[in-house]
Amino acid sequence: MACVLSKGRKLPCKSAFGGIKAVYFADFGEITAITITENTGEIALTASGIEWYKYDVKGNSSLETTVTSSRENGTTFYTQTVNLTLTFLDALTQAQLQKVAVARPYVAVEDYYGNTFLCGYENGMEFTGGTVVTGAAAGDLSGFTLTMEGMEDRAPYFITAGIATADQGAQIDPTLAAPPDPE
Repeated sequence: MACVLSKGRKLPCKSAFGGIKAVYFADFGEITAITITENTGEIALTASGIEWYKYDVKGNSSLETTVTSSRENGTTFYTQTVNLTLTFLDALTQAQLQKVAVARPYVAVEDYYGNTFLCGYENGMEFTGGTVVTGAAAGDLSGFTLTMEGMEDRAPYFITAGIATADQGAQIDPTLAAPPDPE
């Protein structure tokens, strides 16, 4: 692989807005192919029948990518970390998160600019920790926190096409009392 630089970068305006607004989970191995635009690092997904499950989030949720590079070993890899905070405790969400905890899903992360990033393309994402917390004071979090990590040879891809918005009927409304999914 040629290590040739091809672009610089201007200083942007101070108009950035951080955070993510949704994450999507899909079973690992369902993406059949990607088309990579090498100059931009963007991809289009090819997957027939893949189902993405959308989780809306707001505040305290993030995607962080850490680059680890070793001159001595000649290696570079990217640790993709997704931190999620899901407010409100409910049995259906807990049952679904238990499934995510033992799976190795793809995770697509949507930010407030409309960018969607694919995490865990080669190796999937692993659930590495989290909490189920009731809080102690009236203003404390009552909900779930999740941490997922993936190690890849590239930073998360920008997805340009191929992820369909999940069916809104497939989303849990945690404010409605319902029994847990038996599966």
